[in-house]
Amino acid sequence: MATMEFTEWIRGRTDEQLRALVSARPELITPVPAHLEGLAARAASPSAIGRALDRLDRFTLAVVETLAVCDEPLSSDALSDLIGAATLPATGPTTVTSTDPPTDPPTGPMTGPAGDPGPALSAALDRLRDLALVYGPDDALDLGPGVRKVLDDPAGLGPRAVDAFRHHAPEQLDEMADDVAPGTPGTGRERLAAMLAAPAALVESVSPEARAALDQLVWGPPTGRVPNARREVRVDSARSPIEELLARGLLAATGEESVTLPREVALHLRGGRVHRGLLAVPPPLQGATRDRGLADRTAAGQAFMFVRSVEELCERWSVEPPGVLRTGGLGVRDLKRAAGELDLPEWVAALVIEVAHAAGLIAAGGGVDGEWLPTSGYDLWRVRSTADRWVVLAATWLQTDRLPGLVGERDERDRPLNALHTDLRRSSAPGVRSATLGVLAAAPGLAPDRDAVLERLAWEQPRRRGPLREQLTEFALREAEQVGVTGLGALSAHGRALIEGGEAAKVLAPLLPEPVDHVLLQADLTAVAPGPLTSELNRWMTLTADVESKGGATVYRFSEGSIRRALDAGHGGEELVAMLGRHSATPVPQTLSYLVTDVARRHGRIRVGTAGAYVRCDDPALLDQITADRRSAALRLRRLAPTVIASRSSRAALVDSLRAMGYAPVAESLDGDVIISQLENRRTEGTAPARAVASPNGVDPEVAAAAVRALRAGDAAHLTRREPVEAPGGHVPRGPATATISALQEAIKQGVRVWIGYLDSQGNATSRILEPARMEGGYLTAYDETRAAVHRFALHRITGVAGL
Repeated sequence: MATMEFTEWIRGRTDEQLRALVSARPELITPVPAHLEGLAARAASPSAIGRALDRLDRFTLAVVETLAVCDEPLSSDALSDLIGAATLPATGPTTVTSTDPPTDPPTGPMTGPAGDPGPALSAALDRLRDLALVYGPDDALDLGPGVRKVLDDPAGLGPRAVDAFRHHAPEQLDEMADDVAPGTPGTGRERLAAMLAAPAALVESVSPEARAALDQLVWGPPTGRVPNARREVRVDSARSPIEELLARGLLAATGEESVTLPREVALHLRGGRVHRGLLAVPPPLQGATRDRGLADRTAAGQAFMFVRSVEELCERWSVEPPGVLRTGGLGVRDLKRAAGELDLPEWVAALVIEVAHAAGLIAAGGGVDGEWLPTSGYDLWRVRSTADRWVVLAATWLQTDRLPGLVGERDERDRPLNALHTDLRRSSAPGVRSATLGVLAAAPGLAPDRDAVLERLAWEQPRRRGPLREQLTEFALREAEQVGVTGLGALSAHGRALIEGGEAAKVLAPLLPEPVDHVLLQADLTAVAPGPLTSELNRWMTLTADVESKGGATVYRFSEGSIRRALDAGHGGEELVAMLGRHSATPVPQTLSYLVTDVARRHGRIRVGTAGAYVRCDDPALLDQITADRRSAALRLRRLAPTVIASRSSRAALVDSLRAMGYAPVAESLDGDVIISQLENRRTEGTAPARAVASPNGVDPEVAAAAVRALRAGDAAHLTRREPVEAPGGHVPRGPATATISALQEAIKQGVRVWIGYLDSQGNATSRILEPARMEGGYLTAYDETRAAVHRFALHRITGVAGL
């Protein structure tokens, strides 16, 4: 009966209310049910109810638990009395600016006046109705079908006495009833349940030690463990506090070593209250106040550095890509190397790598063993503005189900979790990030303490708690700071725009540092970048010089090796000097000009090919110098001509050895051309594995509206469904095939019903009354009134047609 009432209540909701329902509970329209009765049935399924309950805050969940404790529907006034008895009075604003640790919630019986739950209760009931967890008028509020079954021990209360003693033997129940309620009529279970409905006398009759044991179970959990719980004991023979409680039915044995406190006893000990210390509003956030402008600028600086770190990582991996482990992921040594090159802690480098991978900027590709390479999507991302690039990375971090914070930890098999490994997926990660940032958004300009954030999340999502969730929250807080969503612990303006679906790029762009297109060259072979360089100049400086230090200004150092690296990449000496002069705010120092000229003059005078390898040089005296050098003995050189020396060493080994001896050779191809050692940036055609993540904002409004329209149309058809009619008596119609087809065509044209004879799969002739719709491909599609359904009929099986 309740199910039918619930279905009719769903059917009576307005379209706007139904859109709110399917938007808040998207699982109800995945896929869209055929009608509203199907929607009601799906809303009452345990899995759907569990998901809906997981979305409730502590106060709203307490309203559900209060209704679950009561077997009959409650009026809003009675519900308000029950909730109000447990609600703590408001203590102040929801956010405070204090650095003191948050206070613990009360653990003892509530003292002091109760709070007014009126506004909060009305809002909670409206939300519960929107979620279809509560239905009915204000004078008869009830839970939706199945909600009570999903709630385990609501409000920390155990089962009712009738259910708690259902596994006890009738004889044992009779003995217990005779002890506590002698002379009362009914079965032992009924008499015991009636006595426990008002257990004041039983509770007062036990010893203080037994009462103390009850007090430990009053506020939950209602179960405990005792040895030999099913022992048979009478009131007169009870020797211990537990036996006193078992003999009086104040504790019920649910197993050999487990007992539970009946619900009626717990409610009596709670003084009629269902909850204790209930907060109608979120607990106050505590932390340090931050200047919003300073926090926004700090976050913008972090956002810029994060974008640059991703860009630098992709550029380095395009030249020297790390390999893919046999089990997938990135090796520990490769992670350490990347952290050193990016000048970041390993956990931050893992975050950079994971976000770049999740955004589709790097993926596994290359040869048989596989390498981590940038994708073609990186080239498209690189040409966008810095603010737009950050939005891509930040949105990816917010929605990805991967957990970079787990890198370096070990799994259940004690195996290390590497970056980019498939085991880093956690489906709850995006939800925790969104919830954590939502807490920060509730306190503009405040950097909440970790414990305050955890306490607020415990209130907002009480059914989603546990050590892993706390760990995910800590990861979210520290990663948000590195990505640039928060600054100094407070949510930034562009971070707020990101989570609210605003134009975060427009908010961030004015805060970003303006890239500079020049450096300051100094006489000690260093260059100082007075700010973040443009992307092209940054790549060129990284190629030509080595980064010596980072900070407010980046210091680059030129050396013979770095100049040779640029020359190996195909740049000429004059080109390098011209480039330095063009991008330097100071004149090119003579020492740097001499260094470039000297390295360029010696660069390429010696050429190495394959013999094993050979050395050729237009200056025979230089080859004489090489062959005379004792350090060249290991190369096994042989003079083939005045300008050519052969060696048994490989070309790469010969180049390295000659450079170690102080020469500056270059590699040569079989055609005699200089081989540029820095190859073109490599890309992989593959993309990062995509993984659909449910949007934290629910269903798109247009999708919700379309689903409601389909549900209304399906429900209308469902309610107007005709019942099957009996087939006519007598012989089935028979006639020639041509006449049958003509008669069916005419019936379709006129829109009238016909009586046909039809052979089933066993060859038996049956009578059908049809409303023909169309005829094509040897089949007739029609509504079969004898079956109350639409069917397709093979024309060759129709024996004949008659009118009605």
